[in-house]
Amino acid sequence: MRLSRLTLDRLPEAVKKPNYDPAQVSVGIVHLGIGAFHRAHQAVFTDSILAEDVSWGISGVSLRSPDTRDALEPQDGLYTLKIQDGEGEQLQVVGSVVELLCAPEEPEAVLRRMADPATRIVSLTITEKGYCHNPATGTLDEAHPDVVHDLANPQRPRSAIGFIVEALARREAAGIAPFTLLCCDNLPSNGHVLKRVVRRFAELRDPVLAALADRLSCPSTMVDRIVPATTDSDREGIATALGLEDAWPIMTEPFQQWVIEDDFPRGRPAWEKAGAVFVDDVAVFEMMKLRLLNGSHSTLAYLGYLAGAETVAEAMALPGMEVLIEGLMREEATPTLPPLPGFDLAAYRADLLRRFRNPRLRHRTWQIAMDGSQKLPQRLLGTVRDRLRAGAGYERLALGVAAWMRYARGFDERGREIDVRDPHTARIAALVQDIVEPEQIVDAYLTMRDVFDADLAGSDPFRLALVKALTRLFGQGSAATLRAYA
Repeated sequence: MRLSRLTLDRLPEAVKKPNYDPAQVSVGIVHLGIGAFHRAHQAVFTDSILAEDVSWGISGVSLRSPDTRDALEPQDGLYTLKIQDGEGEQLQVVGSVVELLCAPEEPEAVLRRMADPATRIVSLTITEKGYCHNPATGTLDEAHPDVVHDLANPQRPRSAIGFIVEALARREAAGIAPFTLLCCDNLPSNGHVLKRVVRRFAELRDPVLAALADRLSCPSTMVDRIVPATTDSDREGIATALGLEDAWPIMTEPFQQWVIEDDFPRGRPAWEKAGAVFVDDVAVFEMMKLRLLNGSHSTLAYLGYLAGAETVAEAMALPGMEVLIEGLMREEATPTLPPLPGFDLAAYRADLLRRFRNPRLRHRTWQIAMDGSQKLPQRLLGTVRDRLRAGAGYERLALGVAAWMRYARGFDERGREIDVRDPHTARIAALVQDIVEPEQIVDAYLTMRDVFDADLAGSDPFRLALVKALTRLFGQGSAATLRAYA
């Protein structure tokens, strides 16, 4: 039998169930990008407060594929969360997602839901590439195919930005106040970036809409939880534990963190009761997470994949990897962070290393390696830029960037093809596939101004550091390069 509202009473006693009636929950949030991370993070925080206020249910929107809708709609939106580490596991059924929509198939239904007066928050986890922006500058990519399409076809948008602006236009025409836009992706000053691209898109459509976008509330956030992709083996294990089939359960770790700027003119769930932290300015927490966790994660993923490690835990076990990552965080990234009064950075770094070593969490290095051209400016290059300005070293950071260059080239150390998933895969191949000299490869990559801004691309010391690291990776391989740190 399938997990659903009708089968909740069949669950084993050890499984945590919703402490409210999911059938009584109404939509107050539209979430664009109803992927695994949202269902392990924001949806779980929301699930924790629905017993007190059932008006904050989530309408989950897929912007590309119907897979999530097709998996969860027969389950009334219910799914299992498996929280696991080296000490054990806990199963929880989450009921906060009460509607599922697929934007390419039913754009009008999505727009109606976003324009509904009951929708007070529109949140997003669409990954860095979903914002149709230039990662190096944070501005709208006006030549992006989805932007061009949505400006020409505002009633049938493809991009999140197109949906947002059209929904705002409809609300304005109906005399309905704007929703709050809540970005939950790993972008520096993510609320500011979102508002900037929305405003520019609105301006290109209609100056009146630009004035409306100026009034939008877009609080910045910092989100943190490690969420590997679900495998068929995971599904089988969940089915055995529940005695019910769950088409798309979610695997995650015990740790979760959500820091949010408290700017919600139309109200918000009491997420603080579930452990969220509300602050006046999230920027310092955001930078800490991007540079310590995300920068380390990307470095670990590229080096680990090249060395043959399938998962993060396997990569952490490679001789030299933990020493490298700990040094990157402590010696190169931490000095670039602004003061965090009362926050124990040493404990935070130790906790990150412990999370990376979690043997129960099969987080694939290949999954983390996706979309590197969009991630590196936030995760590594900003830190490099600050170290350059300070006249300080960045050897480990440069190695992480060089490992991406080696990985994105599309062939591993045995000459086998890598399934590189990146918006610029074809562009990168055209730039570097016929080049063998590390120096020339680096020069080719540095022409990508949407990744490396003019200051970095024109820095001789940075270029030389990349050439040195890439030469080492080609000559010795990733595993031998890491062993030098052991």
